[in-house]
Amino acid sequence: MTDDETQLEDRPEADVEDEYVLDRGTVSAILEAVESHDAARLTELMEPLHAADIADLLEQIGSDERAALVRLYGREFDGDILSEIDESIRDEIVALLTPEVLGEAVRELETDDVVDLIEGLEQPGQQEAVLDALHDADRVAVEKALSYPEYSAGRLMQRELVMGPEHWTVGEAIDYLRGAEDLPDQFYHLILVNPRMQPVANVTLGRILSSKRDVKLKDIVEEGFRTFHVEEEEADVAYAFNQYHLISAPVVDEDDRLVGVITIDDAMTVLDEEHEEDILRLAGVGDGSLSDRVVETVRRRLPWLFVNLLTAILASLVIAQFEGAISQLVALAVLMPIVASMGGNAGTQSLTVAVRAIATRDLTGSNVWRVIRREVLVGLANGLIFAVVMGAVGMLWFGAPMLGLVIAVAMVVNLVIAGLAGIGIPVLLDRIGVDPALASGAFVTTVTDVVGFFAFLGLAAWVLL
Repeated sequence: MTDDETQLEDRPEADVEDEYVLDRGTVSAILEAVESHDAARLTELMEPLHAADIADLLEQIGSDERAALVRLYGREFDGDILSEIDESIRDEIVALLTPEVLGEAVRELETDDVVDLIEGLEQPGQQEAVLDALHDADRVAVEKALSYPEYSAGRLMQRELVMGPEHWTVGEAIDYLRGAEDLPDQFYHLILVNPRMQPVANVTLGRILSSKRDVKLKDIVEEGFRTFHVEEEEADVAYAFNQYHLISAPVVDEDDRLVGVITIDDAMTVLDEEHEEDILRLAGVGDGSLSDRVVETVRRRLPWLFVNLLTAILASLVIAQFEGAISQLVALAVLMPIVASMGGNAGTQSLTVAVRAIATRDLTGSNVWRVIRREVLVGLANGLIFAVVMGAVGMLWFGAPMLGLVIAVAMVVNLVIAGLAGIGIPVLLDRIGVDPALASGAFVTTVTDVVGFFAFLGLAAWVLL
């Protein structure tokens, strides 16, 4: 063991990890170097950082600081940083780069990353600037990928792959791999193709390296081989990768000929984006990020706040129908928000479960009624428990046993309806082609508010007055 290795081994684990963490001190030092126009110091500070850390840094700082940093960093800016940057500021970063730096950066990227980069560019001329920076062969490949539908396997795939005829032996494959000059930086399989260039099997590198030279590749192929069509939706591709534990898979055209390959990192990125999108939409904030400007954020959130305003007005109209009852018994005004709030929370719980299950395809036509029945029974059980609690509160607080009974019954009714709406509404929206993550929240809240107020105030007006 060398002296350097000994020193590294003796250091605490946290100290080793800290070298790669973008902490507050590192950010401050970088901004100081930018402010003092010290390019050498900036390069020294940025060099140990991973491309993803640099992308995070650019997203965290202000627009003016970002522009100054990119200009000072200059030719050190590489393609991996571009592929990691959030789409909300990608236009801005590309506009700051000189044509020479941009060209060198994009030529480092694989075709799928270039396609992803171009898709996120919206300013006029920027897509063409990136295409002009590519070598002719890469430009043709990228333009072909862009001709496929958005969010399709053709957009997600990369052209860089390793293939060989199905009659090869392990020895022939190893000799080819050792002699090839244009292999991808990372790959997991050698794809076997027939004479018509149609993929027929995958052979893992591990099996190639662990087998004797005279073994035929077709005898050591990987089980569970499957292909994807160029126009297949990327969400379906990501689901298949996760469901069947795929590492990479070939992409074929309309004639089933091999045109590209999708790897697990790209598939998991799609899956992560789908999950993140669902979470943001459940909150009614769309696809926003911390880098968005105020006007963009307002424009994205305003429509759903307006929808919530309309639903709140609807709930208020229900309350207005019982204005006389409320004026006669002030306790109703005190207790009715509790019923609505409990229903809203219970509905949100069921809604979250439903949206997640729909996204992962665990909630299907074969089990939807079982899940609905379960959520209704859960709502009933929770409603009975809290009915006892609120019934006791109503009696002890206001000294009115019948008031306690009314709020107890209203609590049961609203929590049962919350469970039903929390599952039923997302399923219904999904069936009619509306994104349940985007629209369910407003409907579920409306149902629980209206039912909660109507059940509580209606029962109170009937029983107590």
